[in-house]
Amino acid sequence: MARPAPRTTAVLYAISATCATIGALLWIRDRTSGPPRVYASFLASDSSTLSTWRVWSRAVPEDRLGLYLVAAGLVLALVARLTSAQRD
Repeated sequence: MARPAPRTTAVLYAISATCATIGALLWIRDRTSGPPRVYASFLASDSSTLSTWRVWSRAVPEDRLGLYLVAAGLVLALVARLTSAQRD
């Protein structure tokens, strides 16, 4: 009879899913962003204008950070799976 998964495995899976989700959102944000619209002499402030707020430093683009977070999420999921398999 299999024992229920320990709390650490659930926490690792939750962190893994969070990293992968944030990474995917950052990657999609960078892929779908375009140059801001400029009308006459001012920047358009409609809902389609993207924020200039940077998530990370200028040395690492957001799409690369997103891929790193997705990879980290996959590694954490693998670690959680291996630790739960060792306990069984």
